Amino acid sequence: MTVSERDAIEARQAYESARKGPPEGFPRLPDIPGGRYVDPAFNALETTHLWHKSWVYGIHADEVPEPGSYRQWDRLGEPLFFIRGEDGVVRCFYNTCRHRGAPVVTDQSGTSRGVTCKYHGWTYNTRGELINLRDRRDFVDLDMSCRGLIEVRCEALGNLIFVNLDPAAMPLRDYLGPVARTLDDMAPEKLKLVHSDSIEVACNVKILIDAFLEVYHLKSIHQNTVDRFLDHRGSCITLWPGGHSRMVTPFKRDDWKDPGVKGLPMVDGVDPWYEGTNLSVMGYPNMVSPVSPYGIPILLFWPKTLTTMVVDVHWFGPDWGDGPRPERWDMRIANFHAILEEDLQFADKIQRSVQSAGLRGFPLNYQERRIYHWHEELDRRIGAANIPQELRVPEVLGDFVDQPGEGPRDPQERARSAAASAPAAS
Repeated sequence: MTVSERDAIEARQAYESARKGPPEGFPRLPDIPGGRYVDPAFNALETTHLWHKSWVYGIHADEVPEPGSYRQWDRLGEPLFFIRGEDGVVRCFYNTCRHRGAPVVTDQSGTSRGVTCKYHGWTYNTRGELINLRDRRDFVDLDMSCRGLIEVRCEALGNLIFVNLDPAAMPLRDYLGPVARTLDDMAPEKLKLVHSDSIEVACNVKILIDAFLEVYHLKSIHQNTVDRFLDHRGSCITLWPGGHSRMVTPFKRDDWKDPGVKGLPMVDGVDPWYEGTNLSVMGYPNMVSPVSPYGIPILLFWPKTLTTMVVDVHWFGPDWGDGPRPERWDMRIANFHAILEEDLQFADKIQRSVQSAGLRGFPLNYQERRIYHWHEELDRRIGAANIPQELRVPEVLGDFVDQPGEGPRDPQERARSAAASAPAAS
């Protein structure tokens, strides 16, 4: 992050703390229709146009540490597996034999010089190429070179490996843009996998994504935790193209330090500025990371069914050498999970509400604009013409989206921009 961008963030935090209302020109946000969280047809559109066409985090390089090591993965509802090739490259394939569709990997993880379908014995190397099959003489004109495993787009940011089911997707770095640059500041090539957890929650995935895009709730459910040290009224929010966003929330005291990182080493080369504020990025559609120079958690929100989801929490930190991880990590992880439990407490109840006649839509305020920004992007990807009128989210935030690298613009500049672009009165 540049010095000018940091200065712009701090100036914006001061503005947010002192303002008496939303900035001039900020639009009224239409309600988010409750049907978006319960309608099966809308959910099917979301699966096709969002989840199956977005770059999402898959695994850490430590999970496939040596040539031939593999790991199954199904968070997108498709049977996939990652495998490190003899050339050191991590690839992702459908766990589907090209003969009759049986899995070629049956253990959750392991190491092998190749993978073999246990149904009829077709064998593939670590690059997914078909190299052997039983009774080849009985196949007429079988071209083995055309029968390799179906590969899935797989690219990395340092040790963080992402996948995209869309073979025509833009490169990962182009897709993530400013989110990738923020993660670069944490030196992802130096980060080691520390710990992973998964929690199932009885709600539509968007309900929990919404909860992690605002700090409006701090004084209600985090009174004895996060609200003690974060000043939610001074939060600087940046909306980026593509649905990505950033939220930088200042501490209530300039001298406050996170006690949970005491005794942990910093990642080499990370700007210590990050230690003095709480910066969280949203990598669209489902990755939230409150970055830290002491290592980072990445939260991932996955749809399971229309009314159930899974949240994964992965922790990454600097290499501590041989032996078990430092005990301080246990305290840091436990503290974070206590806060996470506070965030989860209403999710299933909200789901029941949106399925009832008691909720028609969500009215959002200025502090919650990241939520509206997320939903605007979803509709752009689906295509408004494909969405029933009563479930659409009109685009209204265009003048409040920043171009990456510019820093958050001054609110008065936005107001002038919004006024200039408004249609003339007849």
